[in-house]
Amino acid sequence: MAKYLVQVIVVGAQVVGRAFIRAVRLEYSASRAAAQARGRSAKESAAASSISGMSLQEAQQILNVSTLTPEEIQKNYEHLFKVNNKSLGGSFYLQSKVVRAKERLDKELNIQNQKEKQLNEET
Repeated sequence: MAKYLVQVIVVGAQVVGRAFIRAVRLEYSASRAAAQARGRSAKESAAASSISGMSLQEAQQILNVSTLTPEEIQKNYEHLFKVNNKSLGGSFYLQSKVVRAKERLDKELNIQNQKEKQLNEET
């Protein structure tokens, strides 16, 4: 009886193991396909995120920007920078986050501008 119980457990573990490996392989292939679909600009954007230590979404949330327009970014940056000035009772930490967010959004704008230039040159 114990022999059959052990066999059932071993077979069950093998089935679960194979299913897990299959799921990991499918997820890996889907991830690679999505990365290839995003193309070169996504790689540059990801590189900018890793260099600055801040994602694009995080930077947009900090500066309260929904679209990437230089005017809106600059307006919100100036306001938040002044509000968080340490000499006026603000937080140096928050002020530095605002600066990093603006830097990240500026990098993203540069990436988008380069992409648009390349598309214009190709046509």
